[in-house]
Amino acid sequence: MRNPLSQPIGSRPTGRVWLRWLVLALAVAGLITAFVNLGFWQLDRLDQRRGRNQTVLSHEDAPVRDYTEVFGPVITEADQWQRVRVSGTFDAAFSWIVRYRSNAGQQGYEVVTPLHTTDGQQVLVDRGFVARPAGEDFPDAAPQPPLGEVTVVGYVRRNDDGPQNAIVPSEGTVRLVSSVGIGQVVPYPLLDGYVTVLELAPAAETGLEPIQPPELTEGNHFSYAIQWFTFSGIAAIGLVILIRSDLKGKRPKKQAA
Repeated sequence: MRNPLSQPIGSRPTGRVWLRWLVLALAVAGLITAFVNLGFWQLDRLDQRRGRNQTVLSHEDAPVRDYTEVFGPVITEADQWQRVRVSGTFDAAFSWIVRYRSNAGQQGYEVVTPLHTTDGQQVLVDRGFVARPAGEDFPDAAPQPPLGEVTVVGYVRRNDDGPQNAIVPSEGTVRLVSSVGIGQVVPYPLLDGYVTVLELAPAAETGLEPIQPPELTEGNHFSYAIQWFTFSGIAAIGLVILIRSDLKGKRPKKQAA
């Protein structure tokens, strides 16, 4: 594009045209900044997805550990999806339906219950998933846990993050699984994080399905990032085209004069 200042004096843009270009340039700069940030946000999510996949793979073939080797002050992302073993007795007085959950492509709910371990700790256990047919409401009450001492083998999970009204149970249901939120309504402290059941001994007919690890895919984050970066380039090119159009529109007027 030719520099507007190199045009003959009579064809130089007026102050109003310069103002129009300035406003357009500021608007386009704002769009480009937003698009680039969205692109890098998608790349960041891709890195997180790859890190999670690596965590799942690293624990996939590891031996089952005692829960005391993993549970401590705070369960981190790196602790997730390890398999642990814990023995104890379910507290049948406290069980909740966890609404709007998904598992292996199905939609439904989960059931969480505290477990009093044999060594005097209390750990929250996600007992499993139930698919909910379309149009059906959630049950009014969670199914009762098995009685007596049980041994749970399951995955370590970190607490879900959310507002108070999502992590604190109300009327037998809760939206997210968090030992912090559920710990506010039970009369004893819960360890940070929770366990999702893979195996239960002695076996019990509960109708609950084990929670499956996430699919080891990278999703569409990279293609979305490319799209946002492409949009930023289109915005810049569009600004150049508009300015060239303004300059070309002035030339016939000068020739007519």
